[in-house]
Amino acid sequence: MEFDLIVLGSGPGGYVTAIRASQLGLKTAIVERESLGGICLNWGCIPTKALLKSANVFEYINHAEDYGLKVDNADKDFGAVVKRSRSVAEGMSNGVQFLMKKNKIEVIKGEGKVLPGKKIEVKDADGKSQTYSAKNVIIATGARSRELPNLPQDGKKIIGYRQAMVLPEQPKKLVVVGSGAIGVEFAYFYNAMGTEVTIVEYMPNIVPVEDEEVSKQLERSFKKAGIKIMTNAEVTGVDTSGDGCVVKVNSKKGESSIECDVVLSAVGVQANIENIGLEEVGIQTEKGKIKVDDFYKTNVEGYYAIGDCVPGQALAHVASAEGIICVEKIAGHHPQALDYGNIPGCTYCSPEVASVGMTEKAAKEAGYDVKVGKFPFSASGKAKAAGHADGFVKVIFDAKYGEFLGCHMIGANVTEMIAAAVVARKLETTGMEIVKSVHPHPTMSEAVMEAAAAAYDEVIHL
Repeated sequence: MEFDLIVLGSGPGGYVTAIRASQLGLKTAIVERESLGGICLNWGCIPTKALLKSANVFEYINHAEDYGLKVDNADKDFGAVVKRSRSVAEGMSNGVQFLMKKNKIEVIKGEGKVLPGKKIEVKDADGKSQTYSAKNVIIATGARSRELPNLPQDGKKIIGYRQAMVLPEQPKKLVVVGSGAIGVEFAYFYNAMGTEVTIVEYMPNIVPVEDEEVSKQLERSFKKAGIKIMTNAEVTGVDTSGDGCVVKVNSKKGESSIECDVVLSAVGVQANIENIGLEEVGIQTEKGKIKVDDFYKTNVEGYYAIGDCVPGQALAHVASAEGIICVEKIAGHHPQALDYGNIPGCTYCSPEVASVGMTEKAAKEAGYDVKVGKFPFSASGKAKAAGHADGFVKVIFDAKYGEFLGCHMIGANVTEMIAAAVVARKLETTGMEIVKSVHPHPTMSEAVMEAAAAAYDEVIHL
């Protein structure tokens, strides 16, 4: 069967690409070896948010007295929390199935491999192979949990994010190695559920890609919640021979050992580019990723790649945006190349973290003379009333032209606020335009206006 486009992988890159292709009139098929929606819907973004919501509600119950309420004998059912998360993921995957039918996209189940001549071979669960042809092939095979040589995952005592979502019982003690988004989200979840959590981070700050002030604030909030944090520290090995684990850590203070039930390795992801036919087709890779141009074309005519298997931020919304740009270009449209400097990053622990653009340090290193404004949620009426006074909004402007260089937030629901800063930067808004844009009161979002006003020495509520 001949298609205009075959997409290999049905994550938020692949399935979004397939839908846009169908909208543009391309006869489209998608190949998936597991569940529609990929890691994001089934083992990543969505089910983790369900777990985090359970932890969040449990925290509320445990702090009911702070709101003048009484709750007796608050307890949790860890198995039911996990079950709810899986149910949410299943529902979303079924939703993608519906979208495939609605958009007349053929779903081909099985393990896909690209072949020369714009073909894909698909091996089904029984080992039977079938070959499909297309005018264009888009590789969207995503990524998986990265394994360190001194931290080999056995799926039971040393686990990746996938096992962390479905542990048969809640560990009493957990060590999280790595403090990027995955690491801190699970650290928050397990701590809120009552597990003793230690984070080990190689870099000087947790959430190391964030602005330094945000990192410091999250560290303070986490420590207040009882999470132990070791920065400038490296796990040199894990002894799993006993009932639990003994984690050996090397830090500035020297060697130490931590006993725990489970170790979660959260040291990033690596692209799924092995055994998918790249070598046979002659598609170039570099540093473990597929090389592509600004519109995701590989070095071989008719083959494209998007998402976590190409350079750029490994984020669901980036994969979706790349796929749409790629397929619009294939269809003869004239899309703009993606601006990787205006991609929001969100971390859904509590307090939440959200950011876009340059950190203060990066802006200064780039040679900008900066104006920086900061507004703490401790001065926000809405945040105080909600019982979420931890955190702040920080904005960075170029002093010369007022260009909005970066926005960094930590606090409750800030992941819902960051899109406004993304749109403002896309529209090339200046600092004073934000100050003069009337924000609703009382809201958390008015902290953006107050922070901008602070940068120009016009802040009212500080």
